[in-house]
Amino acid sequence: MDNVTNVTESAVVPALYDFGQSDGVFIMICAFLLVTLQTGFVLLESGCVSPRNEVSMMLRNVVDIVLGGISFWFFGYAFMLGRSGSLLRNPFIGLGDFFADASPGDPLLGPVMVIYLFQMTFSACCTTIVGGAVAERFNLKAYCLYSFLNTIVYSISAGWVWGEHGFLYQLGVVDIAGSGPVHLVGGSSALAAVLLLGPRLGRYDKGADPPPLGNPVNVCLALFVLWWGWLGFNSGSTYGITGAKWIYAARAAVTTLMGSFGGGTFGILYSMGRNKGRLDMVDLINAILGSMVSVTAGCSLYHSWEAIVIGVIGAALCCLSVPLLDKLRIDDPVGAVAVHGVAGIWSVLAVGLFASNPVPLELTNGRTGLFKGGGWDLLGIQALSVVCLSVWGFCATYLLLWIINKFLPIRMTPEDELLGGDVVEHNLNRPLLSPEPDYKFEKPTDSGGDSFNLRNLKSKNVTPSFAYDNQIFSMSGSNGSGGVTQSNDKSLA
Repeated sequence: MDNVTNVTESAVVPALYDFGQSDGVFIMICAFLLVTLQTGFVLLESGCVSPRNEVSMMLRNVVDIVLGGISFWFFGYAFMLGRSGSLLRNPFIGLGDFFADASPGDPLLGPVMVIYLFQMTFSACCTTIVGGAVAERFNLKAYCLYSFLNTIVYSISAGWVWGEHGFLYQLGVVDIAGSGPVHLVGGSSALAAVLLLGPRLGRYDKGADPPPLGNPVNVCLALFVLWWGWLGFNSGSTYGITGAKWIYAARAAVTTLMGSFGGGTFGILYSMGRNKGRLDMVDLINAILGSMVSVTAGCSLYHSWEAIVIGVIGAALCCLSVPLLDKLRIDDPVGAVAVHGVAGIWSVLAVGLFASNPVPLELTNGRTGLFKGGGWDLLGIQALSVVCLSVWGFCATYLLLWIINKFLPIRMTPEDELLGGDVVEHNLNRPLLSPEPDYKFEKPTDSGGDSFNLRNLKSKNVTPSFAYDNQIFSMSGSNGSGGVTQSNDKSLA
């Protein structure tokens, strides 16, 4: 195929498909790495929540892959890259190529499969960003429906940036690896979802300080897995290694690491400065993740020192945003709004400042950033992209969740939220996390409903109660149907 847009009998073929066998194998390997990136999200989100929701968060990430993957096959690929005749072609949404596939013998069979695989992982990541922000209070059934439908939010915005029909693409926006469609849209969507749901029960009763991590080891392991997967995210977005592509794939990997080194250095200094010499895990991890988001949009366009500077600024914006959001009572257990939303804004804008012309590739169509003598043109287009993508992510998600809430309540009931998703959504009857071993949490054998009892193993008394944060709560009314009240005996000890 020529390195230009080709025309078949009735549809336009995107030039994105113009790669050969070696490039296709490289993109597939990077897509496999992106599946491990999802493992990093699993560990991060399950480690940031309380132990009573640990398994629930893991399984929601499975839902994101399964339902997000099939919906991207159904219609997401079509909305993003669908080839349609001139009659249906428009700058807002792709149409055509529903149920992504190609016939044997079709020269596009390989490229279609490769691009579907690679972009499907991007779509799942966008949904997972939101899933972490709404942790511990989003009803599972409603979340499954949201996970399936959120593909619409990602695919349309990704089409604006990478689809040849997209209006931002036609204006000349530059986003190498998806800081806009993945991170900025994901962060904006997370903000909308958090505002619609409200904070977790009791989250700000004792101030804005964050609760302790449920599993700090998982959170630290998540960082290393995300670090590894991010290399596939950014390097794979050069879409190949033939010709000069391998040079910029290598450059993308190095700038990703250099950005994270700069952000991590800032995180260490920032955390020790604000914690009297102690290094806080959340500060450091947010700084590193925020710095990697910051270099993603222009990962193959920067010198190493520029990646460090961009990473430091992104880490600073992220670390300063997290406590600010908590002061505003915007409850985001994993810091998704700051890491992906705030750093995503900076990432897209940084291209307009620092981008170089990656000759002989045409990733910027010959343009450079403001600091490279390119003028204000590219920066203006990047700024427009920030506005369009953030407004789209926020408004589309708010509307989508509002509609879902009309059919399925998106917020867990207070009883379910305090009991935790592991018990009420997955039937995992865990022992109480308490220094007092004389209480047992059990489901009555004579009840077909969702009531739970707390048995005192010493006195043998059974009350329709449950424990939360080492406090006993009683379920008032028949089988606890009347609501939640706190017992006079406030501790299990």
